[in-house]
Amino acid sequence: MSQTELDETAVENFREYLRIPSVQPDVNYDECVEFLTRQAQSLDLPIKIYHVHPKKPIVILTWVGTEPTKQSILLSSHMDVVPVFEDKWTYPPFSAHMDEQGDIYARGSQDMKSVGIQYLEAIRRLKLNGQRCQRTIHLSFLPDEEIGSVLGMKAFVHTADFKALNIGFTLDEGVACPLENFYLFYGERSIWHVEIKCMGNPGHGSIMFDNTAGEKLRVIIDRFTDFRASEKAKLTTDPSKLVVALGGVTSVNLTKIWGGVQTNVIPNELSAMFDIRLTPSVDHEEFEATIKRWCEEAGPDVTYSFDEKNPRIENTKLDESNPYWIAFKNTCDEIGIDLEVGIFAGGTDGRFVRGIRLHDHNEYLNKDIFLKGIEIYTKIIPSVANV
Repeated sequence: MSQTELDETAVENFREYLRIPSVQPDVNYDECVEFLTRQAQSLDLPIKIYHVHPKKPIVILTWVGTEPTKQSILLSSHMDVVPVFEDKWTYPPFSAHMDEQGDIYARGSQDMKSVGIQYLEAIRRLKLNGQRCQRTIHLSFLPDEEIGSVLGMKAFVHTADFKALNIGFTLDEGVACPLENFYLFYGERSIWHVEIKCMGNPGHGSIMFDNTAGEKLRVIIDRFTDFRASEKAKLTTDPSKLVVALGGVTSVNLTKIWGGVQTNVIPNELSAMFDIRLTPSVDHEEFEATIKRWCEEAGPDVTYSFDEKNPRIENTKLDESNPYWIAFKNTCDEIGIDLEVGIFAGGTDGRFVRGIRLHDHNEYLNKDIFLKGIEIYTKIIPSVANV
């Protein structure tokens, strides 16, 4: 195939993948699996579909290396995308409309169907060039990353099937960078979703009772919000540095409040949910002890529980002890990629393996940027797969 034909094929495959409405919640992944099966056939690669849970397929394409006993490389991506509000979009969010500037509009164009197709198209080009890599390369397409990966990567890493992949190094998603450099994230903040339940004396809304749930909830909100303000004060005011800086602080956001029966009745119970992302330097036991102390300060019968509580995971080492990093960095230097290194502010499937318009309206990716990504992966993938 000529370079023009390769580019056209890549863009067509990207847009076809984007047109599959694998939108949360309650995703039907059948079309994604059918699409990826066709891609595997076109690349002459074996494909396996694993199910840790029914209707949650984990799709793995494999390019066997010349030394398959070595630890393998995993190129990880997810199939699902976040919900859309169609009336806020200039073009239908699953039309993959491409305008005259080559901007391709679709949910998932950045997060992260683009990366999954870039992996596939980079492998296509490497194979057509007759290249082989020492290490086996697996391409994973996972379900439910956008809702915590509970039945996706989080469960899959504990299976014998995952262990049999013998992973030594993984590439996963990051975020789009508005500048000329590239973000590289070597660690992630731990996600905690904490529910605080405040119990108190109920009664008629006209009476000033002591020990009410509302008084206790006010104390809780004050404690969490004061801590949030102290962390926010650490952030830079430079918007170009904010994405990397955000990974270095612990974020706290009040996301839900619920309780009560009617407007003139003091409830006996009120609850609040906080989304907390702990930066890797935070001691988890100490932070939980702080939450416990805040509950005690709020008064009796104030308790906390976790909807999600990620453990602390060691960061990937960026030094001479990690040969994959050395190979990755040397390749980036050779092709002139300037890396902005930091801790990822959000959460990806990478946190389980490691043991910006992403969710906005009118999400888009330019065709030429997409194709440039494929070119970069054709350099990076062999460099880490030949370590």
